[in-house]
Amino acid sequence: MQNFIIRITQENAKIAKDKKFQCYILPDSLNTEFVDNFTATAKQCGKLLLAQGATALEFYKKHNLDGFIIDTVKDTKPQKTLKNIRQQAPNAIIGVISRNRRHEAMLVSECEPDFIIFNVWQDGLEHNRELLEWYSELFLIQSAVQCENGVDFTTLPADLVIIDDTELLTE
Repeated sequence: MQNFIIRITQENAKIAKDKKFQCYILPDSLNTEFVDNFTATAKQCGKLLLAQGATALEFYKKHNLDGFIIDTVKDTKPQKTLKNIRQQAPNAIIGVISRNRRHEAMLVSECEPDFIIFNVWQDGLEHNRELLEWYSELFLIQSAVQCENGVDFTTLPADLVIIDDTELLTE
């Protein structure tokens, strides 16, 4: 069964107490006061909090979060980047967005992030399904997917699914 990570895009503090969800992503673009309040509530409820964005590492440190997500899609040397980040945040939970290619997924996984994230879109759904099947057979590191609207993630062999809080409101 897939678990969900909820990306917070709106200032809705109530979702921090929702018992269905255990992990949240806080983009570094959110209002600082909201982040502080959300973080306090979520931590009281035993939830995990991850930062994401261009300043995710700094945001993680500033708000004392559990970890962060980095994007290595455009990185020509993801291994070096991850090694540097691990030195700066040795106890952080780290999720890594990787290119949807086997070689890049292997390179990133060799650095032992806590989970690797694949972007999934409708036009490349079968390619992504094959990539996820291959990945889950070879690696113990958890896989996560971020899906374009309309993609049925329930058929994908991913451990984690990242969805925006706005998708919860439309259900």
